[in-house]
Amino acid sequence: MLVGGVAATLAVADQHDFFSEDEPGLTVPRASQLAAPAQPPSDRLQPSPWRRGGVDIYAHTRVGMLSPVARRARYLIYVPDSQGNGVYVIDPKRYRVIDYYDTGAQVQHVVPAWDERNLYATNDQGNSLTPINPETGKRAGPNIPVTDPYNMYFTPDGRHAIVVEEAQGLLAFRDPRTFAIQKQLPVNCQGVDHMDFSARGRFALASCEFSGQMVKIDLRREKVAGYVPVGGSPQDVKLSPDGHTFYVANRYLPAKQASGVQLINARTLRVTGFLPTRLDAHGLYVSRNTRYLYVSNRAGGAVSVVDFATRRIVAVWPVPGTPDMGGVSPDGKVLWLAGRYKGQVYAISTRNGHLLASIPVGVSPHGLCVWPQPGRYSTGHTGVMR
Repeated sequence: MLVGGVAATLAVADQHDFFSEDEPGLTVPRASQLAAPAQPPSDRLQPSPWRRGGVDIYAHTRVGMLSPVARRARYLIYVPDSQGNGVYVIDPKRYRVIDYYDTGAQVQHVVPAWDERNLYATNDQGNSLTPINPETGKRAGPNIPVTDPYNMYFTPDGRHAIVVEEAQGLLAFRDPRTFAIQKQLPVNCQGVDHMDFSARGRFALASCEFSGQMVKIDLRREKVAGYVPVGGSPQDVKLSPDGHTFYVANRYLPAKQASGVQLINARTLRVTGFLPTRLDAHGLYVSRNTRYLYVSNRAGGAVSVVDFATRRIVAVWPVPGTPDMGGVSPDGKVLWLAGRYKGQVYAISTRNGHLLASIPVGVSPHGLCVWPQPGRYSTGHTGVMR
């Protein structure tokens, strides 16, 4: 159900933004598939059939598809301490911290730039961004003044950085290189923090974790287009490879008495399904072969694995801690997650879910960034690539 001043038009608006169902390889699963219970979890993932002729918005993020810029980067794990003032740097081959530098107060995420030339630590209470040179893994210059940067994204066309000013209830459109302000867009919902973009990049869908809503942002007009009530506490957002469905991690839905992942039709913006998971569904990460979605269950101490083709949970991997935000290694073999409330970083095998390493890092590691990543450009957060 859509609410807001333009509720009546949202169901049909942007229908040209969605990939046509007449395109080869695009099929919408039946409602019975959406409502089907999860299969018993397996320890080792078995690949599901995936139509090669179909659309895949992550087709350029597979193994080996590093851009020329990304190829120059050192392979490192960047870990911001949300209860501290700096970033820890991990050598992923030796599973150990090799560096630390101050950035600013309450650093929340490390975000790759759209053109992949810099990474930015978002210093929430420090009201600044700290540029990081991915070729050296070191700070790249003085802090850039930016108000309340809890999170940051880049529009798929590269025209704007969108700084998520969660405490201010604003989305600040800024120049993606200088970060000069272009436009401030107030949102009438509480706790805006995560988002993803439609298949053609014409709108964004952002979560508002304290008011149980999603907000649609028309990127062509740079205006709020409406709100979608989803209940609970929505967190991370990820578009499916075929462009049909937004997956939304929801910490807890009172109506269902469960945590899990909600499925939102990308054309109508109606909730069409729900996949229950362990407690506190939080971060969403697409596998390197684009078949699976990894869901971190922070309070549940687990990673739930969703098969995109069947829209079912096919594995549950226990994690001895509080897995939060992170990313997948360039070769797809390791899922790296910050343990927000345990002061740890977890390296998890994507072959069988086994814990490869648990690395002590700071007090409250949060928006961990694995870099480099395959892809043509970054849409921000902890390294969402297309």
